[in-house]
Amino acid sequence: MRGGSTAGESLRMVARGILTDSRAGIEDNTRAGSAAVHDFRKSMKRWRALLRLLAPYVGEPGRKLRLEARDLARELAGPRDAQSALDGLNDTLKHDAKFSKRSLHTIRDRIDEIRKQAEGQTLSPEMRTRLSGYLRRALRGIERWSFTRIGSDEIAERLTQTYRRARRMLPDDWSAASADELHELRRRVIEHRYQMELVEPIWPRLGKAWVAEAQRLRDRLGRYQDLVVLTHMTAPRGPLAPWRTKLGKPIAERQDVHLAAAARLSGRLFAERPKAFQRRLQAI
Repeated sequence: MRGGSTAGESLRMVARGILTDSRAGIEDNTRAGSAAVHDFRKSMKRWRALLRLLAPYVGEPGRKLRLEARDLARELAGPRDAQSALDGLNDTLKHDAKFSKRSLHTIRDRIDEIRKQAEGQTLSPEMRTRLSGYLRRALRGIERWSFTRIGSDEIAERLTQTYRRARRMLPDDWSAASADELHELRRRVIEHRYQMELVEPIWPRLGKAWVAEAQRLRDRLGRYQDLVVLTHMTAPRGPLAPWRTKLGKPIAERQDVHLAAAARLSGRLFAERPKAFQRRLQAI
């Protein structure tokens, strides 16, 4: 697909779909807060990935929308952190079940209480109004943008920049990588994964398989991050401090498993140099 008009309008339709679906979810007051928050944060990852892909064409207004979407998603991170801790706990328990039923019940109750408190604080009626207002403004904005200059070669170049950013974040020594470095790598992988999904209609032969591999890498890095969140809750004076010693070893063991898998997956996904990746896209 070489025509700028066709490629550009295809991406505009994608943008409309992301924002329209997100707005419907936020404005539906019958939906549980946790579900609405999860869907909004997920849709904003896709939206921000699209805005970064289109950065040269949407200019400063697009940059401001991307940063505002990031900030709004961060304000809603409280419930997600609690869910991450629960997911991390379940991960460790699948492979190390040395807790009594009473202890497990207490641990889960403490994490769940944190999640419920966060949900009540984050998705208030005022926050729903803010989110809805942002989405309405974003929808108006995309109708004013001109995408006539965008062709598949230009999109391939933008995709390659994201690919290069993620590839540069790969650790030379995975075992020595810090939690912050791995978190940043995960962010770049998520961005790359969503961009490849967004342009799948343009490169259908490559997109689906590539997105699936990127998702597997994202999942492994996400499970590692869940365990980081769980570890933070076991810190002194943290809600899970009484179980710090007992949780420490199984958490570390599971993190090692996820890092080893992430290293293998990233080796396949980012095997090509960026220029070779771009040539592959342009040849399809």
